[in-house]
Amino acid sequence: MNGFTHLDANGKANMVDVTEKKETERMARAEGRITVNRAVYTAIKEGSAGKGDVLGTARIAGIMAAKKTQELIPLCHMLLLTKVSVDFRFEDEEMAVAAVCEVRLTGKTGAEMEALTGASAALLTIYDMCKAMDKGMVISNIHLLEKDGGKSGHYVFGDEQIGYME
Repeated sequence: MNGFTHLDANGKANMVDVTEKKETERMARAEGRITVNRAVYTAIKEGSAGKGDVLGTARIAGIMAAKKTQELIPLCHMLLLTKVSVDFRFEDEEMAVAAVCEVRLTGKTGAEMEALTGASAALLTIYDMCKAMDKGMVISNIHLLEKDGGKSGHYVFGDEQIGYME
């Protein structure tokens, strides 16, 4: 690791200058999950939740959030996203719903934060729409699954050892 890119030589926060970087095709995918009680899990899966189409609403929220990441996360660049998708996976044994957000663009900087923000907003929307039925829902395991493009190339979650920086 080359250090923290959002700090200048004096340790002050600054936006990374990408002026001289070349545009490349970039992709990022992130996921997280929400674990719920049986009633909520059934309602989401059957589409019978009282507030309406939980996953449809969560999908729109995730897409909108990815597009507005620069307004939510300090020092993020504004990106011209060419694709944002949010998909869901049911995990019956755990009574969990996984949200996967994929973002694509051609640009000078990556879209990891946009994918992470999209997945997070989708999960928060599920929580919001179902909180009357289960206040004990747990959102967890939000992480980058994969990214491609740019100077650092291709990354796939699990290809590295997770640990503390020394």
